[in-house]
Amino acid sequence: PAPPGAPPPSAATPGTRWSSGFSDPQWLQVDLGSTQQLSQVVLNWEAAYAKAFTVQASADGATWTSLYSTTTATGGTQTLNVTGSGRYVRLTGTQRATQYGYSLWEFQVYGGGGTTQPGDVLLSYGKSGQASSYQDDGNCPGCLPAKAFDHDPATRWATSATTGWVDPGWITVDLGAPAAIHQVVLQWDPAYAVAYQIQVSNDNANWTSIYSTTSGKGFKETLTVNGSGRYVRMYGTARSNGYGYSLWGFDVYGTGGNPTQPPPAPPAPHFPGTLVWSDEFNGAAGANPDPSKWTAETGPGVNNELEYYTNNNNAKQDGRGNLVIQVRREATPGSACPVDPISGSGTCQYTSGRINTAGKFSFTYGHVEANIKVSGTQGLWPAFWLLGANFFSGTPWPNCGEIDIMEHVGKSPNLAYSTIHAPAYNGAGGIGAPLDLGQDVAAGFHRFGLDWDANHMTFYVDGNAFQTINRATVESTRGPWVFDHPFFLILNNAIGGDFPGPPGAGTVLPQDMVIDYVRVYQ
Repeated sequence: PAPPGAPPPSAATPGTRWSSGFSDPQWLQVDLGSTQQLSQVVLNWEAAYAKAFTVQASADGATWTSLYSTTTATGGTQTLNVTGSGRYVRLTGTQRATQYGYSLWEFQVYGGGGTTQPGDVLLSYGKSGQASSYQDDGNCPGCLPAKAFDHDPATRWATSATTGWVDPGWITVDLGAPAAIHQVVLQWDPAYAVAYQIQVSNDNANWTSIYSTTSGKGFKETLTVNGSGRYVRMYGTARSNGYGYSLWGFDVYGTGGNPTQPPPAPPAPHFPGTLVWSDEFNGAAGANPDPSKWTAETGPGVNNELEYYTNNNNAKQDGRGNLVIQVRREATPGSACPVDPISGSGTCQYTSGRINTAGKFSFTYGHVEANIKVSGTQGLWPAFWLLGANFFSGTPWPNCGEIDIMEHVGKSPNLAYSTIHAPAYNGAGGIGAPLDLGQDVAAGFHRFGLDWDANHMTFYVDGNAFQTINRATVESTRGPWVFDHPFFLILNNAIGGDFPGPPGAGTVLPQDMVIDYVRVYQ
């Protein structure tokens, strides 16, 4: 219940809010319309928040199961990772933080969609498949049917570019034995099916349709089905564009079959967590970065950058608790870079440093933070970021995934950028946003941080959570989430390149990127 004139429960949407009566307990409940697998609840509190509350789920609105409980909440935006299922999800506040009631700007519930039944498991992992055709060329190397069943969100199946851009197009998985099939999850590439059927068969010849649509939406589709068979087929009859059909993932859930256990999920973090790795850069003045923690990358940069990265000649500790990565005008004889617009030379005219923890430290999920004073002038591009640890074992970019905790470019002095990159969204199409600090980012130290788990990433500057990227939103609007594996740390200070543009008459060198610390909590 709410006092007269208070916003109603339906107002728990962006720009409006729900508020309760000024007493305990109070509750807010959402009906999802059908029983769903639940993975995350996001609460965006108004100033009148709950210090103590529970989140519960129910199949019938009468019998409730606890998903989350706390007596020490601090308000703000809370992202709660949960496990369970239900049609109804209820927040019950039992202790108010103020003399007022409870008030929420948003009450968001995320899940896998669709329904599974008791005992259902992933049946399609690692299984063999067949398809109407497949692509294996420079644009999509090794895009075989099995890539849709390997549980790797960065690999895909695609129909042949020479024979497969026709209707119908199909892909079949052999579950190894007859199975009862209750859910199919399709993660589409932009080459998706507008019209298709999900079919089952026991002999790979005679097929029964258990799902059909003429309005497929692409991206991630979670389908509740009911059928049986050893073989499951996606049979596409109308393409979304002039290309063929392509799936990053084709997952089948149910009972029976001959399932192979997929690799275990990484353990979920608890924020803020415990410090597991750090570098405080407390070495002597002139000392290199700690070689037990960091490796220097050497040679010309990428992305049309103009620097030559040296073997720690440009990355030194200052004896005052900092690491300094310096960009300076300094030619490297015998090197080759894009032509420097100032000198007109194709020999690298600048040096800098880039260091990483590959092979020495990598991690999956947690809170990572660095206190940095960025460099800043025309053409400069300092960065603090993570790259998938499989990059150096043969997985190319962007399949390995990239998480940019901080990028700064001199031409936009007040902005700090945080962005994620994957095969379906990368480069200028990466997912992220800048934060406008209202002053030159290079004017002082700032703490750049990330909270990262299986369901979301939240980016921080100076403790301010300015951007959250949710997995469910990414999968349903942009493409696969490729961030459930180890990543390593990178610090670098670039000049020139596609993002910042070239140096020019206004560029002042040398320029220092100063790092006070880097810390990882899990």
